[in-house]
Amino acid sequence: MGMEQVYLAIVLAPLAAAVVSGFLGRWIGRAVSHSLCIAGVAVSFALSAWVLKLLAVDGMDPYNGSVYTWAVSDGMRMEIGFLIDRLSALMMTVVTFVSLMVHVYTIGYMHDDPGYQRFFAYISLFTFSMLMLVMSNNFLQLFFGWEAVGLVSYLLIGFWYKRPTAIFANLKAFIVNRIGDFGFILGIAGVVYYTGTLDYAEVFARVDMILGNDMFLTPGEPTKAMTVICIGLFIGAMGKSAQVPLHVWLPDSMEGPTPISALIHAATMVTAGIFMVARLSPLFDTSDATLSFILIIGATTALFMGLLGLVNNDIKRVIAYSTLSQLGYMTAALGVGAYSAGIFHLMTHAFFKALLFLAAGSVIIAMHHRQDMREMGGLRRYMPVTYWTCLVGSLALIGFPGMSGFFSKDLIIEAVRHDGIEGATYAYWCLLLGVFVTALYSFRLVFMTFHGKERMDEHTREHLHETPWVVTLPLVLLAVPSIFVGWLTVDPVVMGNFFGDAISRQAEWSLAEVVADFHGAAGFVLHGLMAPATWMAAAGVATAWFLYLKRPDIPEALQARFFRLYRLLDNKYYFDWFNEHVVAAGARAFGTGLWRRGDERIIDGWLVNGSARAVGALAAMIRHVQSGYLYHYAFAMVIGLSVLLAWLLLRG
Repeated sequence: MGMEQVYLAIVLAPLAAAVVSGFLGRWIGRAVSHSLCIAGVAVSFALSAWVLKLLAVDGMDPYNGSVYTWAVSDGMRMEIGFLIDRLSALMMTVVTFVSLMVHVYTIGYMHDDPGYQRFFAYISLFTFSMLMLVMSNNFLQLFFGWEAVGLVSYLLIGFWYKRPTAIFANLKAFIVNRIGDFGFILGIAGVVYYTGTLDYAEVFARVDMILGNDMFLTPGEPTKAMTVICIGLFIGAMGKSAQVPLHVWLPDSMEGPTPISALIHAATMVTAGIFMVARLSPLFDTSDATLSFILIIGATTALFMGLLGLVNNDIKRVIAYSTLSQLGYMTAALGVGAYSAGIFHLMTHAFFKALLFLAAGSVIIAMHHRQDMREMGGLRRYMPVTYWTCLVGSLALIGFPGMSGFFSKDLIIEAVRHDGIEGATYAYWCLLLGVFVTALYSFRLVFMTFHGKERMDEHTREHLHETPWVVTLPLVLLAVPSIFVGWLTVDPVVMGNFFGDAISRQAEWSLAEVVADFHGAAGFVLHGLMAPATWMAAAGVATAWFLYLKRPDIPEALQARFFRLYRLLDNKYYFDWFNEHVVAAGARAFGTGLWRRGDERIIDGWLVNGSARAVGALAAMIRHVQSGYLYHYAFAMVIGLSVLLAWLLLRG
């Protein structure tokens, strides 16, 4: 079997399982349905890991080829094709591994749900969509995968379609992502306009054709075409990767079942924007204005979205705000051109974030689907496997020295600190303060859920027990890379030239000093013990311990004392209010005005109905000529003949 057939098998195995489970699930039953979907994703994972090994260890050359041509228009080829290099192979392996863990976990979590087969079909289709996105070698297929993950996320967030909150959440996700996708497709249109091709390699070879042009967005004010294109592309990433102000859909996506929360937040949809910017790094490297914009947006998201996790009591939503914050770190890395550090954090984050969501789901099962942390407490003695794996995920999230998150997060902070791009100082302090905030809300969750006084009702307490092995096994398997993957990969992936030509390294001078001081993973850990980020994380954990275990009365007192600040955070900076009462209301008012004044008055009133009335009035006048009396017609003929004779005489 040739490598092209291997790549086809990687993407088509989950698709085939999704089609069979989706259309025939009622007849083949639950066991066959989940077995097919798990087998399909397992095949994809095994082949993806093998491809990564061939590229990274055996030195196989990257593959860039077309599978088939869909259309040719004015000489521009629209193709389905694969670009398999170390960047895409790493993404494929991470996506399929996390997806496989989620598939296994789903057997336990969705056991009693009547939509069991439908759910497996959706998550397999989600995996296929993400694989098509990361394996694409052209903008057409990238956009197909981009929209496909958006569509399937809509189906999954609203999976429990009888809940009004779920329907509201999936519509919100869909509409917000359409806003981002509008910028994305404008960016793609700009690329095609100046280069005449959709193929990545050809676009990168023709970068100079874009650089030499300006756009006139306002009369007399030229703007570099590359800046406009790159900002348009990044607006697409802001939607998918939930960056301020297009972040509002992600917390509401918690209305979907927990397995899909893990899949969306850890490895698939939200990482698409980060991957896209890294993949298109030869374009972004040429626009400092765009990189500064990316850096400021990412740093702002990292700090201010993390603060929202401090006031939320829903266990899943706290982790959702954590995702927003960590995506901000990845975006900030892209903003200083440290693409490899951003992708490295994407990889480590996928493991421990999937672990945290699945651990939260395990708690939710045990609590009979209660999600409020104020009704929990003391679960450590009832759920030891869930507790220890959740603790591992939390330590990785806060960047505890030696955990996977420590390596990736510290690299980003150091890269920003050493960069001189506009906005780097602001970004550095946001990211550093974000470490304290991350540690505070992470261990607030751990202490409120697993430690302290038991606050659940008696019925729930009597039935508390550890979840089945199909739930706990994925937790253990995700905990292992959450601990060790940083040690094993920091040197080759970031310090070495792991990605090769897959990522532009022109702007990675921000990492140069970090790389120069690197003396192995152990030395990096020892050096990190003295770094400000480690002390900020320790301070965050200590503060959480004091506030939520030692003196649990203080948070309530602080809430009353700083009520205005608490209300600001509790209302999520009023983004939802602004969108609903200003943006949406304004759009509705504008549309209503167009309908009443434009459609009803002008189009219907003047053009359609008006023309009908005019024809009727004209006909009413003309019909008097057709009286039916013979002498009227004879008189008209005589008058007509007289006029004709008079005209001929006058002319002669």
